[in-house]
Amino acid sequence: MVQTELSNSSIMQAAIDKFRSNIGRVKALGGLHQALTQLTTPALDSSDLLRAQIVMAVSALDHYIHEITRLGMLEVYDGSRTSTPSFDKFQVSIDSVRAHAAGGGGNAWFESEIREKHGYLSFQHPDKIAEAIRLFSTIQLWTSVATHLNMNPGDVKARQRVIVDRRNKIAHEADSDPSYPGARWPISEKDVNSAIHFIETLCDAIHRSVT
Repeated sequence: MVQTELSNSSIMQAAIDKFRSNIGRVKALGGLHQALTQLTTPALDSSDLLRAQIVMAVSALDHYIHEITRLGMLEVYDGSRTSTPSFDKFQVSIDSVRAHAAGGGGNAWFESEIREKHGYLSFQHPDKIAEAIRLFSTIQLWTSVATHLNMNPGDVKARQRVIVDRRNKIAHEADSDPSYPGARWPISEKDVNSAIHFIETLCDAIHRSVT
């Protein structure tokens, strides 16, 4: 059992490492915002860099969940993780089954199927994140994450929803305030840094929960 856990942890490390690299890029964009703010007058609005940080931070989270779900499901398929009810119900195409039968083994066909099925999905909302995790783990995700963060599970999910809602306003509504045509919702460096920090700690807590 100890050997399996160590193997799982090692495999999952690639996902969290990639997430941290992506968040590093998000923070670098914040540094650019600070530099522009210091070197230019208020007439030059650099707030869109802050908005880009929100979008990129949520994207980093989304990508991380996609990666750990793919890796976790491959571990279940290969027998190094216990199967879950959600995994057992995961649907694959007949074409993939035929390709697997003709190929004589390996998990490449299954990895391709996961990428195909999940390619159009987003794992950002708390419910969607939990659904993804259930494909390879039976852990009570938000209870475990909240324990790591020393928070209430409801508060963790509520905070995540607020960040995702803001991301959606930026990505899908140009961050426009409908009450004031031509105006955008205000955004501050402090709020953005707080959101990035939360996403960092959230992913770290998820990582510790599933490995």
